[in-house]
Amino acid sequence: MTPRPRLLTTAAAGAMAVLLLAGCGGGGGGGSKPNDKIAGADTGGSASASPSASGRAEEGRPKIELPSDLSYTFDWPQTGEKDKDAVLADSEQSIKAVDLAIVKQDPLDKAYRFYYEGEAAAQTQQFIQAYVKAKARTTGSYRYYDPVVNVSGSSSASLVYCEDQSKAYDLYLKTKKVDKTPVTKNSYVLYSTQLHKNDKGVWVVEKLLSVRGSSKCLP
Repeated sequence: MTPRPRLLTTAAAGAMAVLLLAGCGGGGGGGSKPNDKIAGADTGGSASASPSASGRAEEGRPKIELPSDLSYTFDWPQTGEKDKDAVLADSEQSIKAVDLAIVKQDPLDKAYRFYYEGEAAAQTQQFIQAYVKAKARTTGSYRYYDPVVNVSGSSSASLVYCEDQSKAYDLYLKTKKVDKTPVTKNSYVLYSTQLHKNDKGVWVVEKLLSVRGSSKCLP
């Protein structure tokens, strides 16, 4: 996994060889290896309206409240299929939950652990820990688009999507300095996640791969 911020490029690189979560600016180079396979990346997308995440808290999901300087746009169309729309809604919350842990400076925050298991949970913990060590968090705006979701059977799914990191940055907590990195092709990232539905009915992330600067995500 390639870390978001330039400040974490050395500190977190070893722990993040596979998992790449919501990113920052264009400063960090790399991404997954050129030969990494992105499941579903060559299949088509669909429709127009973003799936609602409303009702997540009522269903026992953790409440995620983030600072006003962090914003998210999910251009994720509803498919009209219950399981696919649930994958999109839970994935939206899983992305925000990681930033919540970073904001709280808590590598064991319950919200992200609700949405991540196994390999992905362990790597996410190390990712958050790198931010804690650096005394930094994320700020700015993220946009997610071009989702391709596939569901296999009753409890297995994959989700491929793009992230625009061009208006997202690192904020150093002590100095309040914002590290505004330039926009490059590396500000756009292609993600591929593997998920399963757990015994609570939640679509949790097991694995996540990325390709930074992928032509599939460039504007």
